[in-house]
Amino acid sequence: MAQQRQNAAQRAAAAAQARAERARAAAVRAAAAAERASEAERKQLEKEAKAAHVEAQQALAEQLNEDLANEYAQIDGLLAATLESDDWVDLQSLKRTVQHPSFPHPELERPNPVPGPIEVPQPPVLREPEPPTGLFGRKKKFEAARQEAAAEYEQAMREWTAYRDSIPSKDAALKATHAALEKKRLEQLKTEISRYEGDCKEREKEVAEHNASIDDLEAALGYGVADAVEEYVGIVLANSLYPNHFPFQHEAKFNPDTAELKLTVAVPAPDQVRTVKAYRYVKASDEITEAQLSKTEANNRYASAVHQVAIRSLHEIFESDRQGLIQAVSLQVGPQTRDPATGRSTFIPLVAVTSPRETFLEFDLSGVVPAATLQHLGAAVSKNPSALSAVDPVGVRRS
Repeated sequence: MAQQRQNAAQRAAAAAQARAERARAAAVRAAAAAERASEAERKQLEKEAKAAHVEAQQALAEQLNEDLANEYAQIDGLLAATLESDDWVDLQSLKRTVQHPSFPHPELERPNPVPGPIEVPQPPVLREPEPPTGLFGRKKKFEAARQEAAAEYEQAMREWTAYRDSIPSKDAALKATHAALEKKRLEQLKTEISRYEGDCKEREKEVAEHNASIDDLEAALGYGVADAVEEYVGIVLANSLYPNHFPFQHEAKFNPDTAELKLTVAVPAPDQVRTVKAYRYVKASDEITEAQLSKTEANNRYASAVHQVAIRSLHEIFESDRQGLIQAVSLQVGPQTRDPATGRSTFIPLVAVTSPRETFLEFDLSGVVPAATLQHLGAAVSKNPSALSAVDPVGVRRS
């Protein structure tokens, strides 16, 4: 049910955002139309623009309220959010496979085109002149034309012969240029292949080392080695998805002699959690105002979040530890913030509880009230967490 409420809140927030965007766009269009209008139309368009602006502001206030409801639904459902998934981590699933990119210089793999042989053009042909016209001097004219054609033919023949004779050297030059280009290409290709193969080997080495570390972790975890248990707990809690507006940090220490895990979970301080009850658009001042939660409401929500984090953390540790290496968890939950008494940054425990594995696994967390569960476990719980009233974790009993 809690997850369904969160999903509904997220959908409502998305819908409100879409409505607000449409309303803002309509207001911009109306204002632009008013500026372009004639004096006769201006008053009506200004009235419509004002109405569109009011609607946009109201839609924005609605969007803010839906976002707020979604945020509070996520905080109120911190425990429920983890009950729908198995917190056990299959370490083998963390192994990687090598992903090599394509060779980055495919152009070097393509040979330069081989130049073809230079073809010898057809030799020139002696052109027989056209017979001259006219009644006089035709023979003389014809002879002159023949001599001119013969001279042109001899000149063309000399040029053709010179070109024909130059072809072998030109072919040789083209082949030499091609050979030089190919030599350069192959040298570059060799260099780039060497670099690419080196990068591939580096990637393979990195993946092999990572996968070997997973195998080592799994083997050490099988023997209950403290460092391995702590690393595994870190992986489990890193997979625990908290809302962006309610992040957490953790620190774990495992004692293999007692099979007890000491876990510290740092949550946002009270002043980092919103205390707005609702947003409202005031037409008279054209402002969106905030109504604040009462101190009791804000304290109750923050206290509930801290209690849920405590139960959620115990649940995630015990559920993920299928080998039963951790037989008890000694847990403290609170913010890392300024101590009201000293002004120095310090961890302020708001919940301290030690729970045996066997006892905790008997609970049906889908139906518990976290505060009651903590009381049942003999936890020390702050009476006023919003005021950073710390608890004394010393002497917290094990149930």
